[in-house]
Amino acid sequence: MMDDKESARVGVAIRRRRRALSLTLAAVSGRSGLSVPFLSQIENERARPSRTSLERVADALGTTAVELLSAADAARTVEVVRAESESQLQPDTDTDSDTDSDPESGAGRPVPSTRRLVHGHHQLHALEFIGDHDAGREFQHRNDELMYVVEGAVEVEAEGRAYRLARGDSMFLSGGVRHRWRAAVPETRVLVVAVGEHVKAERE
Repeated sequence: MMDDKESARVGVAIRRRRRALSLTLAAVSGRSGLSVPFLSQIENERARPSRTSLERVADALGTTAVELLSAADAARTVEVVRAESESQLQPDTDTDSDTDSDPESGAGRPVPSTRRLVHGHHQLHALEFIGDHDAGREFQHRNDELMYVVEGAVEVEAEGRAYRLARGDSMFLSGGVRHRWRAAVPETRVLVVAVGEHVKAERE
């Protein structure tokens, strides 16, 4: 038996199903009778559909509520990366695809050692950079990014302005911001968390 309010995680399954069918939110709205803003909130996990609403969405997508909930359960992932897993430290030269590439990694050239904190194909990328970084490489990502200095210090140039971040400092960069950075002292460790390039973020 399903609860009156379904898990918000079903929004992930709904969005994947809709995109697989190449349907817009407006099209699903027309088929289900639910408003576009409400459907957007469901997909972005800001609203929980009732059983009735979920069934209406499922009908609009040519599937069932049970199948959507099963897909949502399958999408749930819990993974622990241990601090002592030093074997995961390696130069990152992954150039296989745009969607799985890491936001701050170079391609086809020596890069600083990194530790991948999120494995697989997910909406979120998280990397720990250890040591120096090539300040000559400029980045401009499609989606938002957060940089946090775990140890040491970094010098960042973003949109023509220079910043120095020390241990414990962080910097938020919205999608589209041009930036470059380098380690300012040896043994610097930087955590970079970013929304995957393959994700089409919906702006408010």
